[in-house]
Amino acid sequence: MKLENLIKSPETKNRKRVGRGTSSGTGKTSGRGQKGQNSRSGVSIKPWFEGGQTPLYRRVPKRGFNNAKFRKEFAVINLSDLNRFEDGTTVTPELLIETGVIKKTLSGIKVLANGTLEKKVNVKANRFSSKAVSKIEELGGTTEVI
Repeated sequence: MKLENLIKSPETKNRKRVGRGTSSGTGKTSGRGQKGQNSRSGVSIKPWFEGGQTPLYRRVPKRGFNNAKFRKEFAVINLSDLNRFEDGTTVTPELLIETGVIKKTLSGIKVLANGTLEKKVNVKANRFSSKAVSKIEELGGTTEVI
C-alpha cells in the first residue's frame, strides 16, 4: 500500500450545506420553516422550556414530607480548637463564644475528633463523636452532655 494508491473511504459523507438554492430542499429558510423563535439565529432553547407555558414541575401537586424545617444544625468544634484553653479548664458554650471559637451555638455544639488534643480539659457540649470522647478521656479530661 502506497500513499498515492489511497482512495477516499466510502463511509465519509460531505456535510449538508443548508441555504444553497431551492433544488437541494434545504435552501431559502434552510430547513427551519417560516418565522418563530426556532427560525432565528443564535437560538438555544433548553429542553425543559415549554414556551412560556407554566412548566410541568410547577403544575404537578407537591406531596410528601420534607424535614428541612425541623433539621438541627450544630456549631462544630474540633479537638484542635480546645488546645487554646489551659489545663483543667471547663469548656462551656458560653466560654467558646466569649473566646471567639464559635460565633453562635445554633441548635447546640458538637465536638469532633479532628486534630490532636494536648491539654486536659473538661468539655460540656450537646453532642460528641465517639472518637472525641475517647481522646478527651485518654488525656484525663471529662465530657458532659448538656
